[in-house]
Amino acid sequence: MSFSKWIGAALGWSFGGPIGAIIGLALGSMADAISGDTYVGQPSQRDYKQHPITKPGDFEVSLLILASIVIKSDGKQDQRELDFVRQQFVSMYGKERANHAFRLFKEISKQNRISTREVCLQIRQMMQHPSRLQLIHFLFGIAKADGVVTDDEEHQIHIISGYLGISMPDYESIKAMFYNSSDNAYKILELDKNAGIDDIKKAYRKMAKKYHPDKVIHLGEEHRNGAEEKFRKVQAAYEQLQKERGF
Repeated sequence: MSFSKWIGAALGWSFGGPIGAIIGLALGSMADAISGDTYVGQPSQRDYKQHPITKPGDFEVSLLILASIVIKSDGKQDQRELDFVRQQFVSMYGKERANHAFRLFKEISKQNRISTREVCLQIRQMMQHPSRLQLIHFLFGIAKADGVVTDDEEHQIHIISGYLGISMPDYESIKAMFYNSSDNAYKILELDKNAGIDDIKKAYRKMAKKYHPDKVIHLGEEHRNGAEEKFRKVQAAYEQLQKERGF
């Protein structure tokens, strides 16, 4: 599949608005890659409002832009983080589609004037809540790829989370999946350490429903692994508290 056919087939609402402008600049820098194909230029500001359903490609491009912001937040691009992005895309989409996506990612990363707020507000308007949670989970995975989430990276993800309309309990729940501390199990289940057994059971049922892989099934089977990882973390947190509290 040619690059232009891939990008055209993959995207819906993200072909407009501030995200569309970023894609347009990136594609302009890749003119040699799309010459002779059917791509007709930068999408208009109004287009994205006409596409309320999030396609896998909309999630994909949103992820690429946000990943580029997080990776540059500590003032450098660590090769391990770049490798993580490539590996994740290969595992989700296969080598050919991943190569297309990563080429676009590298061009996006060269742009210095990306408005985090504008990008996130477009995503918030058009993307369902479970998919936005999946974005935050993936961003923490990128930040942790070099072994540690730096303060700058965590701060940037926190800003992104706020713009995306993610609540603080949801943010802390996903964040706790990437840190080791004595109260992580409680944080993942959005509980405090004084929670009773009935509260723990209720929280587990709530979180298992919130993070169930079927919540992002509209993004395609390729995103099921990431969703299952969050689901397993919730199960592990519950089992840990069962063992600690003896129920």
